[in-house]
Amino acid sequence: MMKNIPFSQVLTLREQIAYQPGQVVSRTLVQNESVSVTLFSFDKDEEISTHESGGDAFVTCLDGVGRITIDGVEYELHQGESIVMPARHPHAVYGKEQFKMLLVVIF
Repeated sequence: MMKNIPFSQVLTLREQIAYQPGQVVSRTLVQNESVSVTLFSFDKDEEISTHESGGDAFVTCLDGVGRITIDGVEYELHQGESIVMPARHPHAVYGKEQFKMLLVVIF
């Protein structure tokens, strides 16, 4: 079930999470054994360090510019762009500028 988001109204995802100075902020929308849907905001120069996931992770940039590293290769993500971080591959996310993203992980 969805949570932490308004129902039955038109909304803009990037407005559903705020930037916080010096922080990475997350807002979980769905979490179960099959799928995870989370909004993230990264202040400039904040990051989630290298890790692996048990599912394929689909990232869509909602605002700003982020750097996604997958298997040591860096990709720059701008508003409206997406990338898939494959399951069980090391990856990291860095706010090159302030950066908001939608993360959907399929397990």
